[in-house]
Amino acid sequence: MPHLFEPLTVRSVTLRNRIGVSPMCQYSYQDGFSNDWQVVHLGARAVGGAGLVIAEATAVEGRGRITPDDVGIWSDAHIAPLERVARFIKQHGAVPGIQIAHAGRKASTSRPWDGGGPIPAETPPGWQVVGASPIPFNEGFQVPHELSKTEIAEIQAAFRAAALRALAAGFEWLEIHAAHGYLIHSFYSPFSNHRQDEYGGSFENRIRFLLETVRAVHQVWPERLPLTVRISGTDWLEGDTTRLGWMVEESVELARHLKSEGVDLVDCSSGGNVPDAKVPLGPGYQVPISEAVRRGSGILTAAVGLITAPAHADEIIRNGRADLVLLGREMLRDPYWALHAARTLKQTPPVPAQYLRAF
Repeated sequence: MPHLFEPLTVRSVTLRNRIGVSPMCQYSYQDGFSNDWQVVHLGARAVGGAGLVIAEATAVEGRGRITPDDVGIWSDAHIAPLERVARFIKQHGAVPGIQIAHAGRKASTSRPWDGGGPIPAETPPGWQVVGASPIPFNEGFQVPHELSKTEIAEIQAAFRAAALRALAAGFEWLEIHAAHGYLIHSFYSPFSNHRQDEYGGSFENRIRFLLETVRAVHQVWPERLPLTVRISGTDWLEGDTTRLGWMVEESVELARHLKSEGVDLVDCSSGGNVPDAKVPLGPGYQVPISEAVRRGSGILTAAVGLITAPAHADEIIRNGRADLVLLGREMLRDPYWALHAARTLKQTPPVPAQYLRAF
């Protein structure tokens, strides 16, 4: 079986190891433009030995931002600043990835350190949020505008345009964000989708928005480069007979559909759509989702969720529970986690020449 420091080739792209930096919002931008913070933040993780570095949720339209301070890719003017990020990551041995996203009904909020609460549409800098159905995310949040079929097509076109811009910026790994209660997740979960048209009701109808978005992106994203999707593997409502939610079994079936659409890997996260869900937090708590999706569909998967110990990450890969391990908070605490993990696991760390004297 492969191990944590064995390369992984997906299409024409080869990761130097199975360690990736999970996309983590930084809420540090003006008008969606990337800046020095993003270059240094992500560049440090490339220097630190990760095989894949994924830029945070990058909005495909202005109203698709979680906060007014999110990074975006909804205009050609956003390409050049993002190109600096991709170029630096690649120069230092990691594959540059980007996650394109739309926050849907969870948009128009303040930054976490400013309270994270909803900003009303009529209060600058807020805006009207949109969603699958006119169901607010939580008490005090805006009632989203229910998207018409014409508006759905317009957002799918925005994803396609964002993918083309990501390619122009030099990114070599594309992830469609379909998790955490944001727009696409709000369509496939019955908890947030009460539509009566062909985008609601049955499983096939609820996954339609995502599959059509994948097809739209495929029109411009080259076959030589990996296309991936992040999903919420469960809404964590299993066993709750009073509410319907998305379940792991449905994620396995969705992954089969995504594989047939040419998606290369499913990034298996969870939750984010039900504000009071009881999530069993603990080291690797989402790894069983990755394992179930991988074994049930045959698609490559990434595992995420409080993975911090090198031996744990290595076990996930060696036992075939995932093909890639993505770290979030641990990479914030230690940008050089991959270098330290290599030493712990007695592998050769990919140390930059400038740092050799320290290692």
